[in-house]
Amino acid sequence: MNCPHATVVVDPLVRDLDGETEKLSGGGAPLARIELLGVPAWTVTRHAEARQLLVDTRLVKDLNAWGLWRSGEVTHAWPLIGMIDAGRSMFTVDGEEHRRLRTKTSQALTPRRLEAIRPAIEKFTEELLDALAEQGRDGVVDLKAVFAQPLPMRVVGLLMGVDEAQHPMLTKRYKAFFSMLTPQEERMALLAELDVFYAELVREKKARTTDDLTSALILAEEGGEPLTEEEVVGNLKAMVAAGHETTIGLILNAVRALLAHPDQLRKVLDGEIPWDTVIEETLRWDTPTTHLLMRFATEDIQVGDQVIAEGEGVVISYRAIGRDAVQHGDDADAFDITRPTPIRHMTFGHGPHICPGAALSRVEAGIALPALFGRFPQLRLAVPDEEIRKLPVMTQNDMEAFPVLLHG
Repeated sequence: MNCPHATVVVDPLVRDLDGETEKLSGGGAPLARIELLGVPAWTVTRHAEARQLLVDTRLVKDLNAWGLWRSGEVTHAWPLIGMIDAGRSMFTVDGEEHRRLRTKTSQALTPRRLEAIRPAIEKFTEELLDALAEQGRDGVVDLKAVFAQPLPMRVVGLLMGVDEAQHPMLTKRYKAFFSMLTPQEERMALLAELDVFYAELVREKKARTTDDLTSALILAEEGGEPLTEEEVVGNLKAMVAAGHETTIGLILNAVRALLAHPDQLRKVLDGEIPWDTVIEETLRWDTPTTHLLMRFATEDIQVGDQVIAEGEGVVISYRAIGRDAVQHGDDADAFDITRPTPIRHMTFGHGPHICPGAALSRVEAGIALPALFGRFPQLRLAVPDEEIRKLPVMTQNDMEAFPVLLHG
């Protein structure tokens, strides 16, 4: 497959995310040509044009609209195919079918429901902070492994009705699935294992429904047609992935940004700036999702001076969009919680496919961050910031580890 000369090759090992983001935005056009493990695509890097494209009905999730898939140039041997062809769920369909699959999930994540589980999130947070204090008593502790990773998994597990004993297994499998170091044959086997796990969970819930999202999806009859087992499994598999991966990134990226800007951290700890502002600026500046795969053009789409041809794939590059100077000003590359204007970003998407778990992620971070710094106000990195390594994941902005010292 040939890619144009100006194509930006997305690094599967994520060795220079800042540099890559700059390259994507550097041409000044709203669209850039990229290559994903040998496969060409468009990506949108500007806020205004992304908003338009995310509600454009000529861009669809249907894999069969992709010219490279129809021609056989892309097959299940491509390492990223599992993020696009992941079974039938609200993440892979459009229109009425999308509404039918999404409605019950959205109803289960209402503000009232989120407030109802707030005490549980606070309890989980305190328990994990106790574990952090214990493991960091005599020196370095990994904030990701002990705190930022298990917290959202516990929360999404509570919502879905997944036993806590299964959380380490799910964490391990999702990590391997997303990693570009995992052989493709093993990745596809992982997807099959997850399908079996969630199918068994659905059968258990069918036999004995409880007050959780899995049961709600099983009982849903939107449009007079209940969800099939495949649809419930697809929704669960994607929701658990999105529901914990995004929040891990949000928490760690916020901590990293504040530790790198101690003057801003002081303003937050002194109560001059609310934690909500920290969360929104982090979401804009260092997005948990870097590249969202993929939509396909059902006809030619004009975007400025460029044309997305029928059958071409389009990626949404949220990290580049968050640093769009047209939207956020000439200092868009700077982390600044003292910005004089409201922070309007679209990190959780826009339009029909906007992330259904956005409010949940904000609630978790809004509990976790003040609790963490309240318990450990002298928290600091145990290594120089430049030694923090990204995981080899092309879609998520995640770190291998986040070693910290809890006391000055």
